[in-house]
Amino acid sequence: MTLHQLVIEAAARRPDAQAVSGPSGSFTYAELDAAADAIAARLGRQGVRRGDRVVLWAGKSPATVAAMQAVLRLGAAYVPVDGSSPVARVAAIARDCAARVVVTNNARIPRISAELGEEAGYEGLDGPYDPAPPVDTATTDSDLAYILYTSGSTGTPKGVCLTHGNARAFVDWAHDVLAPGEDDRFANHAPFAFDLSVLDLYVAFRAGASVHLIPPELSFAPMQLVEFLHLRQISVWYSVPSALAVMMRHGGLLDRPAPESLHTVLFAGEPFPIAQLRDLAAWTGARMMNLYGPTETNVCTYHEVTKADLDRDRPVPIGVAAGGDRVWAVRGDGGVAAAGEEGELVADGPTVMAGYWGHPPQSGPYRTGDLVRVLPDGSFDYLGRRDQMVKIRGHRVELAEVESVLENHADVAEAAAVAVGEGVDTRLVAFVSPESGRDLGVLALRQYLTQRLPRYMVADEVRILSPLPRNGNGKIDRPVLEARAGGAGTSSS
Repeated sequence: MTLHQLVIEAAARRPDAQAVSGPSGSFTYAELDAAADAIAARLGRQGVRRGDRVVLWAGKSPATVAAMQAVLRLGAAYVPVDGSSPVARVAAIARDCAARVVVTNNARIPRISAELGEEAGYEGLDGPYDPAPPVDTATTDSDLAYILYTSGSTGTPKGVCLTHGNARAFVDWAHDVLAPGEDDRFANHAPFAFDLSVLDLYVAFRAGASVHLIPPELSFAPMQLVEFLHLRQISVWYSVPSALAVMMRHGGLLDRPAPESLHTVLFAGEPFPIAQLRDLAAWTGARMMNLYGPTETNVCTYHEVTKADLDRDRPVPIGVAAGGDRVWAVRGDGGVAAAGEEGELVADGPTVMAGYWGHPPQSGPYRTGDLVRVLPDGSFDYLGRRDQMVKIRGHRVELAEVESVLENHADVAEAAAVAVGEGVDTRLVAFVSPESGRDLGVLALRQYLTQRLPRYMVADEVRILSPLPRNGNGKIDRPVLEARAGGAGTSSS
């Protein structure tokens, strides 16, 4: 069974039940089903067929969810791009995946069409949605369902290709582990371009439950998030730990009793500081689970938090294999790590991506680039990254991409980016060396980044430093930059 059939089945079973709600309204399952068919009819008239790619550049709304369903019903793959992304980045992604159509709000069509011209078609997301015959193009597990663009180590975003089979392996596993009911209310904190949203949407749809969209502007607004949790009577919460941490520290989450509705708290994307997790556990009797996996695998391991875990002096383990995958750690000498040993985590199985768009298909196990320690029970502790990919408030950021964008500025000779701090306090600091005789302004550089990168990749601070420090091998000395970024400093040096 493919992803869009989850909604078709739920609409047949529970037509009048709420399916998805957001800041701009809500859809019952019957309304979501009908809107998906209407948008599919529009896209069909634009020539969208099985195997095509459709970029969705829009904010989080029930209409955007309907557009995802519409694309899937045509046998095509949707490519979600955060609504706050600059138009230049949207155009670059649309070109990279050879999108047949870009779907966006009507008001944005002139902006994206000015960038892409006739390279793609354009379809407005705004209603009304004229009734249309049901659409369900025959698709298989091996057909692409969606492409998620992540920060790329080459300085260019990479499109991670996930099939219906990849997604369903994870969704079915999560449904079995969580056992949600029709009355459950899932919060959707993550952007649709972030793989955490796959659980929020599709596990809810599989159960015939409802999903409640958190607007992007509230993603790290602590008091509003706490109010959302209570007012919406959320029963399943899934987010990066940073969101929960900011709710505890600045939103008064722990100052009022946990809502009776809340029975499951899931977190992923970065380690959860153990002291903060202890506070959360003391506040709620909800089930708590740590889910782990890069976008290329969605979730490949999980760990359910126990009382014993809270006595540790480090974050809880990332656990054991999930979604039908096999996972193991490879030592530096190529051997499989045993209990007590460290190595790079490797995953193989049904949730592992089909490959990167425009590159050869994924073949064999996927090396995550994450270092782990094998625990006595065969589960894993997360230790850190092997490369320059960092996590900023749960989002994956390749430092090389930020540096590449800065170095494309006419007045920049070279740039280096570092991440300092932990959890919600993690900051992205960029150091820039100007071309000879050029005068760089830090505010102008941040604006330059804002026009070319999504918000979570824009440096929190830009510092002018010439020359950049180098080590004995002639490479930029990142530990020196991290030390400078971690201390008090000014924007220039």
